[in-house]
Amino acid sequence: MKRALISVYEKNEKLFDFVSFLNQKGYQIVSTGGTFQYFVKKGLSNIINISDLTSFSEILDGRVKTLHPNIYIGILANRSIEEHMKYVLHYNINLIDIVLVNFYPFFEKIHKNYSTKELIEFIDIGGPSMLRAAAKNFLHVTAITDNNDYKLVQNEIEHYGFPSLKLRKKLAGKAFNFTSYYDSSISQYLLDEKFPIYLHSSYEKKMNLRYGENPHQKAAYYVNTIHEGAMRNFHQLHGKKLSFNNLRDMDIAWKVVTQFSEPACCTVKHSTPCGVALGRNIIEAFQKTYYADPISSFGGIMAVNVPITKELAKEINHIFLEVILSPSYETDVLNILKIKKNIRIISINEPISDQLEYVQIDGGILVQESDYFFPYGKNYKIVTKKEFSDQELKSLFFAQKVVKYVKSNAIVVAKGTQTLGISGGQTNRIWAARQAIERAVEKSQDGLVLVSDAFFPFRDVVDEAARFGGIRAILQPGGSIRDEESIKACDDYGIAMAFTGERHFKH
Repeated sequence: MKRALISVYEKNEKLFDFVSFLNQKGYQIVSTGGTFQYFVKKGLSNIINISDLTSFSEILDGRVKTLHPNIYIGILANRSIEEHMKYVLHYNINLIDIVLVNFYPFFEKIHKNYSTKELIEFIDIGGPSMLRAAAKNFLHVTAITDNNDYKLVQNEIEHYGFPSLKLRKKLAGKAFNFTSYYDSSISQYLLDEKFPIYLHSSYEKKMNLRYGENPHQKAAYYVNTIHEGAMRNFHQLHGKKLSFNNLRDMDIAWKVVTQFSEPACCTVKHSTPCGVALGRNIIEAFQKTYYADPISSFGGIMAVNVPITKELAKEINHIFLEVILSPSYETDVLNILKIKKNIRIISINEPISDQLEYVQIDGGILVQESDYFFPYGKNYKIVTKKEFSDQELKSLFFAQKVVKYVKSNAIVVAKGTQTLGISGGQTNRIWAARQAIERAVEKSQDGLVLVSDAFFPFRDVVDEAARFGGIRAILQPGGSIRDEESIKACDDYGIAMAFTGERHFKH
């Protein structure tokens, strides 16, 4: 007789329909405590309690109910090995052909402020053990843990009388994929170390993407199952499917605007901010952001940290953007924005919380602490004769929050709380400085400040700032062996400068 062992935490109609199908096809259903009671109440026949196979009742509040030789021999016995089958016959063991298991919901409980003592009770032992056993013996046994696979198994039983070897192998791979992910999540919770000996990943696929960095590259988006993060819970309200590049730029745009309590707007292109501004209201912030670099903003990603109004929606419709991010949208705003059928409209509310960043290299992965939570506006030392004005100080700290998201070498030139020149990704700092200052002085000749992500190796950046004019204050980490040359240059030109002692490279 064919047998299916069913032991699940999540019980629903989809499960019942599938198990009813197995029952109709002649499978004897073996089940555990709560699952057994569920099926009995639903009127399922030809079902036996697992204790009938083990001759042992559940003990330790249900902690031990499937951990028994009669169960694991029934799952692990290799039907093609004569000695295995002799043993099975001698001890009158019931062979098990299908194992369907889902686990205690440890992932869900992590996010609900359960105590460690309470969470321990949601660490499943029997379920993963049975599933791994079934997956190991996939040549003869079908392991099922994903309810999306019920239909696949059902179709093959209908057509062939049993699941094919190809499907059993695939389901075995899924089973080990899931158990490793489950164990990894528990390990990360209990270990709670930033840099453990073994780096585990606990990510679940959220969506397939339109494509990767280029259209010929396939891509998918995975979300962290343990740690919080703004990009885990966004909602797409309108537009085409997201691409790999969209998500990277969305992440940066949202990180920039969520640093500010005032209405803020940021446009991002190719993983670099091209315009950032604060305003008394979101219209002013948007207008200043767009004016900062209308050319680069074309086809970019835009994020705001306050709700989008009707007035702003109408302004947005006059330009071309790929994606808009906002915490919310006022009444009828979506109808205005949806006039453009392809624009992606994203609702996002979560704060930035990721503590670590990961960069994959060929054959390895780099892990570092996030640079997001740096305490801005506290650590700086004036090194010139001239000091900052209050307005310059506010502008410098605004630009410092932007520069760390610009590719190194990074230079941001701002006026007030508006960027007017951003440049990065150059192989030397003087080129980046020249480009940023050039762009800024085209828009304003006075009241400009300059922030650098790293120190000036030579005084040439200060000389360049003086040559173009308009730069009144500079903030940089300091630490070059030629710092005194830069300080002297600032004093000669009447520019105020301070060192922070903190570098903000973004490669």
